[in-house]
Amino acid sequence: MEYRTLGKSGLKVSEIGFGAWAIGGDAWGPVEDQQSIQAMNYAFELGVNFFDTADVYGNGHSEKLVKELIKDKRDQIILSTKGGLMGHTRKPEPIYDRHEKVVKAFEDSLQRLGTDYIDMYFCHIWWHVEQETEAFLKAFDQLKQAGKIKAVGISTDNFDYLKTFNRHHSIDVLQVEYSILNRAAEKEILPYCQEENIGVVVRGPLQKGLLTGKFTKETVFTGNDVRQYWDRKWFEEQVEKVEKLKKLEREDRTLGQLALQFVLSHPAVSTAIPGAKTTDQVNQNVGASVRPLLTREELALINEISPA
Repeated sequence: MEYRTLGKSGLKVSEIGFGAWAIGGDAWGPVEDQQSIQAMNYAFELGVNFFDTADVYGNGHSEKLVKELIKDKRDQIILSTKGGLMGHTRKPEPIYDRHEKVVKAFEDSLQRLGTDYIDMYFCHIWWHVEQETEAFLKAFDQLKQAGKIKAVGISTDNFDYLKTFNRHHSIDVLQVEYSILNRAAEKEILPYCQEENIGVVVRGPLQKGLLTGKFTKETVFTGNDVRQYWDRKWFEEQVEKVEKLKKLEREDRTLGQLALQFVLSHPAVSTAIPGAKTTDQVNQNVGASVRPLLTREELALINEISPA
Protein backbone atom coordinates (compact mmCIF):
# COMPACT_ATOMS: atom_id res chain seq x y z
CA MET A 1 0.00 0.00 0.00
CA GLU A 2 1.23 3.48 -0.93
CA TYR A 3 0.51 6.48 1.31
CA ARG A 4 0.07 10.17 0.51
CA THR A 5 -0.13 13.42 2.44
CA LEU A 6 -3.66 14.81 2.56
CA GLY A 7 -2.98 18.41 1.60
CA LYS A 8 -2.28 20.94 4.32
CA SER A 9 -3.84 18.65 6.93
CA GLY A 10 -0.54 16.77 7.02
CA LEU A 11 -2.38 13.48 7.58
CA LYS A 12 -0.78 10.45 5.92
CA VAL A 13 -3.49 8.35 4.30
CA SER A 14 -3.47 5.14 2.29
CA GLU A 15 -4.09 6.05 -1.34
CA ILE A 16 -6.87 3.46 -1.37
CA GLY A 17 -9.32 4.05 1.44
CA PHE A 18 -12.56 2.34 2.47
CA GLY A 19 -15.88 3.98 1.62
CA ALA A 20 -18.48 2.84 4.15
CA TRP A 21 -21.70 4.01 2.50
CA ALA A 22 -22.70 0.57 1.21
CA ILE A 23 -22.35 -1.14 4.59
CA GLY A 24 -25.02 1.17 6.00
CA GLY A 25 -27.50 -1.17 4.33
CA ASP A 26 -29.96 1.38 3.01
CA ALA A 27 -28.82 2.19 -0.52
CA TRP A 28 -26.79 -0.56 -2.14
CA GLY A 29 -28.74 -3.77 -1.87
CA PRO A 30 -28.35 -6.61 0.63
CA VAL A 31 -25.50 -6.45 3.12
CA GLU A 32 -24.51 -8.54 6.16
CA ASP A 33 -23.03 -6.74 9.16
CA GLN A 34 -20.49 -9.39 10.09
CA GLN A 35 -19.34 -9.56 6.49
CA SER A 36 -18.96 -5.77 6.48
CA ILE A 37 -16.88 -5.80 9.68
CA GLN A 38 -14.75 -8.60 8.26
CA ALA A 39 -14.21 -6.57 5.07
CA MET A 40 -13.06 -3.52 7.04
CA ASN A 41 -10.67 -5.53 9.17
CA TYR A 42 -9.27 -7.20 6.08
CA ALA A 43 -8.72 -3.80 4.47
CA PHE A 44 -6.82 -2.69 7.56
CA GLU A 45 -4.66 -5.82 7.40
CA LEU A 46 -3.80 -4.96 3.79
CA GLY A 47 -2.62 -1.48 4.76
CA VAL A 48 -5.76 0.65 4.44
CA ASN A 49 -5.67 3.27 7.19
CA PHE A 50 -8.36 5.66 5.91
CA PHE A 51 -12.03 4.85 6.54
CA ASP A 52 -14.82 7.22 5.51
CA THR A 53 -18.41 7.12 6.71
CA ALA A 54 -21.29 9.55 7.41
CA ASP A 55 -24.08 9.93 9.93
CA VAL A 56 -26.73 9.51 7.25
CA TYR A 57 -25.42 6.16 5.93
CA GLY A 58 -28.01 3.70 7.18
CA ASN A 59 -29.23 6.41 9.57
CA GLY A 60 -26.15 5.93 11.75
CA HIS A 61 -25.70 2.21 11.15
CA SER A 62 -22.50 2.58 9.12
CA GLU A 63 -20.89 4.58 11.91
CA LYS A 64 -21.85 1.91 14.44
CA LEU A 65 -20.17 -0.75 12.30
CA VAL A 66 -17.04 1.37 11.91
CA LYS A 67 -16.96 1.52 15.72
CA GLU A 68 -16.36 -2.24 15.72
CA LEU A 69 -13.34 -1.72 13.49
CA ILE A 70 -11.66 1.11 15.37
CA LYS A 71 -12.31 0.09 18.97
CA ASP A 72 -8.95 -1.64 19.40
CA LYS A 73 -6.93 0.25 16.79
CA ARG A 74 -8.12 3.86 16.98
CA ASP A 75 -4.64 5.40 16.92
CA GLN A 76 -3.76 3.47 13.75
CA ILE A 77 -6.71 4.71 11.69
CA ILE A 78 -7.50 7.99 9.96
CA LEU A 79 -11.24 8.30 10.56
CA SER A 80 -13.54 10.47 8.50
CA THR A 81 -17.24 11.14 8.85
CA LYS A 82 -19.71 13.67 7.51
CA GLY A 83 -22.66 15.60 8.89
CA GLY A 84 -25.46 17.78 7.58
CA LEU A 85 -27.80 15.40 5.74
CA MET A 86 -29.22 13.59 8.75
CA GLY A 87 -32.78 14.84 9.01
CA HIS A 88 -32.32 17.23 6.10
CA THR A 89 -34.93 17.69 3.38
CA ARG A 90 -32.09 18.11 0.85
CA LYS A 91 -33.74 21.28 -0.38
CA PRO A 92 -32.03 24.69 -0.43
CA GLU A 93 -33.49 25.82 2.87
CA PRO A 94 -31.64 26.12 6.18
CA ILE A 95 -31.91 23.16 8.55
CA TYR A 96 -28.43 23.26 10.14
CA ASP A 97 -28.73 27.02 10.52
CA ARG A 98 -26.90 27.36 13.87
CA HIS A 99 -23.49 26.05 14.77
CA GLU A 100 -24.94 24.35 17.86
CA LYS A 101 -26.87 22.01 15.55
CA VAL A 102 -23.68 21.08 13.73
CA VAL A 103 -21.88 20.45 17.01
CA LYS A 104 -24.78 18.28 18.17
CA ALA A 105 -24.59 16.22 14.94
CA PHE A 106 -20.86 15.86 15.46
CA GLU A 107 -21.25 14.72 19.07
CA ASP A 108 -23.89 12.18 17.98
CA SER A 109 -21.39 10.79 15.47
CA LEU A 110 -18.74 10.56 18.18
CA GLN A 111 -21.11 8.51 20.30
CA ARG A 112 -22.00 6.11 17.50
CA LEU A 113 -18.33 5.74 16.58
CA GLY A 114 -17.25 5.23 20.18
CA THR A 115 -14.40 7.73 20.02
CA ASP A 116 -13.58 11.15 21.45
CA TYR A 117 -12.15 12.68 18.27
CA ILE A 118 -12.48 12.45 14.51
CA ASP A 119 -9.52 12.99 12.23
CA MET A 120 -11.54 14.47 9.39
CA TYR A 121 -15.03 15.99 9.53
CA PHE A 122 -16.93 17.03 6.41
CA CYS A 123 -19.94 19.19 5.73
CA HIS A 124 -22.20 16.80 3.79
CA ILE A 125 -24.37 19.60 2.40
CA TRP A 126 -23.25 20.24 -1.17
CA TRP A 127 -25.32 23.36 -1.95
CA HIS A 128 -24.88 26.87 -0.57
CA VAL A 129 -27.31 28.34 1.94
CA GLU A 130 -25.61 31.14 3.86
CA GLN A 131 -26.91 30.20 7.32
CA GLU A 132 -25.76 26.60 6.97
CA THR A 133 -22.38 27.49 5.50
CA GLU A 134 -21.67 29.89 8.34
CA ALA A 135 -22.94 27.40 10.93
CA PHE A 136 -20.55 24.73 9.70
CA LEU A 137 -17.58 27.07 9.51
CA LYS A 138 -18.18 28.31 13.05
CA ALA A 139 -18.65 24.76 14.36
CA PHE A 140 -15.49 23.61 12.57
CA ASP A 141 -13.49 26.34 14.24
CA GLN A 142 -14.92 25.52 17.67
CA LEU A 143 -14.35 21.77 17.33
CA LYS A 144 -10.82 22.23 16.01
CA GLN A 145 -9.92 24.48 18.91
CA ALA A 146 -11.33 21.88 21.29
CA GLY A 147 -9.02 19.26 19.75
CA LYS A 148 -11.92 17.09 18.56
CA ILE A 149 -11.11 17.46 14.84
CA LYS A 150 -7.77 17.46 13.05
CA ALA A 151 -8.99 18.43 9.57
CA VAL A 152 -12.21 19.88 8.16
CA GLY A 153 -13.73 19.88 4.72
CA ILE A 154 -16.73 19.73 2.46
CA SER A 155 -18.22 17.07 0.20
CA THR A 156 -19.35 18.80 -2.98
CA ASP A 157 -18.97 18.80 -6.76
CA ASN A 158 -19.94 22.48 -7.01
CA PHE A 159 -16.90 24.65 -7.67
CA ASP A 160 -18.60 27.91 -6.68
CA TYR A 161 -19.71 26.43 -3.37
CA LEU A 162 -16.24 25.08 -2.71
CA LYS A 163 -14.77 28.55 -3.18
CA THR A 164 -17.47 30.10 -1.01
CA PHE A 165 -16.92 27.53 1.73
CA ASN A 166 -13.17 28.13 1.55
CA ARG A 167 -13.38 31.92 1.43
CA HIS A 168 -11.32 32.20 4.62
CA HIS A 169 -8.83 29.58 3.33
CA SER A 170 -9.75 27.39 6.28
CA ILE A 171 -10.67 24.17 4.46
CA ASP A 172 -8.20 21.29 4.65
CA VAL A 173 -9.95 18.65 2.56
CA LEU A 174 -12.46 18.23 -0.27
CA GLN A 175 -14.46 15.12 -1.04
CA VAL A 176 -15.44 15.11 -4.72
CA GLU A 177 -16.80 12.68 -7.30
CA TYR A 178 -14.22 11.85 -9.95
CA SER A 179 -13.79 8.91 -12.30
CA ILE A 180 -13.02 7.96 -15.89
CA LEU A 181 -16.73 8.45 -16.62
CA ASN A 182 -17.04 11.72 -14.69
CA ARG A 183 -14.08 14.01 -15.25
CA ALA A 184 -15.77 17.36 -14.52
CA ALA A 185 -13.53 17.98 -11.51
CA GLU A 186 -10.48 18.24 -13.78
CA LYS A 187 -11.60 21.57 -15.22
CA GLU A 188 -11.61 23.82 -12.14
CA ILE A 189 -11.93 21.92 -8.87
CA LEU A 190 -8.74 19.84 -8.91
CA PRO A 191 -6.47 22.71 -10.07
CA TYR A 192 -7.99 24.93 -7.36
CA CYS A 193 -7.29 22.31 -4.70
CA GLN A 194 -3.67 22.13 -5.86
CA GLU A 195 -3.33 25.90 -5.60
CA GLU A 196 -4.90 25.97 -2.13
CA ASN A 197 -3.11 22.79 -0.94
CA ILE A 198 -6.50 21.21 -0.18
CA GLY A 199 -6.34 17.43 0.16
CA VAL A 200 -8.61 15.59 -2.29
CA VAL A 201 -10.62 12.51 -1.34
CA VAL A 202 -12.18 10.94 -4.43
CA ARG A 203 -15.60 9.35 -4.03
CA GLY A 204 -17.25 7.39 -6.81
CA PRO A 205 -13.98 6.35 -8.50
CA LEU A 206 -15.73 3.22 -9.82
CA GLN A 207 -18.83 5.21 -10.84
CA LYS A 208 -21.04 3.19 -8.49
CA GLY A 209 -19.73 -0.09 -9.84
CA LEU A 210 -20.00 0.69 -13.55
CA LEU A 211 -16.24 0.68 -13.97
CA THR A 212 -15.89 -2.85 -12.66
CA GLY A 213 -17.31 -3.98 -16.01
CA LYS A 214 -19.86 -6.32 -14.46
CA PHE A 215 -22.99 -4.63 -15.86
CA THR A 216 -24.64 -5.00 -19.26
CA LYS A 217 -27.31 -2.90 -20.95
CA GLU A 218 -29.83 -5.45 -19.65
CA THR A 219 -28.83 -5.05 -15.99
CA VAL A 220 -31.77 -4.04 -13.77
CA PHE A 221 -31.35 -2.62 -10.26
CA THR A 222 -34.09 -3.34 -7.71
CA GLY A 223 -34.95 -3.00 -4.04
CA ASN A 224 -33.22 -0.15 -2.22
CA ASP A 225 -30.37 0.11 -4.74
CA VAL A 226 -29.81 3.81 -5.57
CA ARG A 227 -28.73 2.85 -9.09
CA GLN A 228 -32.31 2.01 -10.09
CA TYR A 229 -32.87 5.77 -10.51
CA TRP A 230 -30.19 6.18 -13.17
CA ASP A 231 -31.38 7.53 -16.51
CA ARG A 232 -31.54 4.44 -18.72
CA LYS A 233 -30.13 6.11 -21.83
CA TRP A 234 -27.18 7.49 -19.84
CA PHE A 235 -26.58 4.06 -18.27
CA GLU A 236 -26.47 2.30 -21.64
CA GLU A 237 -24.06 4.92 -23.01
CA GLN A 238 -21.72 4.36 -20.06
CA VAL A 239 -21.86 0.58 -20.53
CA GLU A 240 -20.71 1.11 -24.13
CA LYS A 241 -17.73 3.16 -22.92
CA VAL A 242 -16.86 0.53 -20.34
CA GLU A 243 -16.87 -2.19 -23.01
CA LYS A 244 -14.29 -0.18 -24.96
CA LEU A 245 -12.19 0.33 -21.83
CA LYS A 246 -11.97 -3.43 -21.33
CA LYS A 247 -9.20 -3.56 -23.94
CA LEU A 248 -6.97 -2.05 -21.22
CA GLU A 249 -7.50 -4.99 -18.87
CA ARG A 250 -4.50 -7.25 -18.24
CA GLU A 251 -3.96 -10.54 -16.44
CA ASP A 252 -2.50 -8.60 -13.52
CA ARG A 253 -4.97 -5.67 -13.58
CA THR A 254 -8.76 -5.65 -13.62
CA LEU A 255 -10.85 -2.89 -15.13
CA GLY A 256 -11.78 -1.68 -11.64
CA GLN A 257 -8.11 -1.41 -10.71
CA LEU A 258 -7.47 0.54 -13.90
CA ALA A 259 -10.24 2.95 -12.91
CA LEU A 260 -8.71 3.47 -9.46
CA GLN A 261 -5.25 3.97 -10.93
CA PHE A 262 -6.71 6.60 -13.26
CA VAL A 263 -7.89 8.85 -10.44
CA LEU A 264 -4.69 8.24 -8.48
CA SER A 265 -2.71 9.43 -11.50
CA HIS A 266 -3.99 12.98 -11.04
CA PRO A 267 -1.49 14.99 -8.95
CA ALA A 268 -4.22 16.69 -6.91
CA VAL A 269 -5.64 13.42 -5.58
CA SER A 270 -4.60 12.12 -2.16
CA THR A 271 -6.84 9.07 -1.82
CA ALA A 272 -9.77 7.25 -3.41
CA ILE A 273 -12.52 5.66 -1.33
CA PRO A 274 -14.27 2.92 -3.33
CA GLY A 275 -17.01 1.16 -1.43
CA ALA A 276 -16.75 -2.47 -0.39
CA LYS A 277 -19.03 -4.99 1.31
CA THR A 278 -16.86 -8.11 1.06
CA THR A 279 -13.23 -9.15 1.42
CA ASP A 280 -13.13 -9.97 -2.30
CA GLN A 281 -14.09 -6.40 -3.16
CA VAL A 282 -11.48 -5.10 -0.72
CA ASN A 283 -8.85 -7.27 -2.35
CA GLN A 284 -9.72 -5.89 -5.77
CA ASN A 285 -9.61 -2.28 -4.57
CA VAL A 286 -6.33 -2.57 -2.68
CA GLY A 287 -4.75 -4.29 -5.68
CA ALA A 288 -4.77 -0.94 -7.50
CA SER A 289 -2.08 0.48 -5.20
CA VAL A 290 0.92 -0.68 -7.20
CA ARG A 291 3.61 1.03 -9.23
CA PRO A 292 3.79 2.05 -11.95
CA LEU A 293 0.28 3.46 -12.35
CA LEU A 294 -0.83 4.20 -15.95
CA THR A 295 1.34 4.83 -18.99
CA ARG A 296 0.94 7.81 -21.31
CA GLU A 297 -0.41 5.47 -23.96
CA GLU A 298 -3.05 4.09 -21.59
CA LEU A 299 -4.08 7.58 -20.51
CA ALA A 300 -4.32 8.64 -24.16
CA LEU A 301 -6.64 5.73 -24.93
CA ILE A 302 -8.81 6.59 -21.92
CA ASN A 303 -9.00 10.16 -23.23
CA GLU A 304 -10.23 8.88 -26.58
CA ILE A 305 -12.93 6.69 -25.04
CA SER A 306 -14.06 9.05 -22.26
CA PRO A 307 -12.67 12.55 -22.85
CA ALA A 308 -12.48 15.20 -20.17
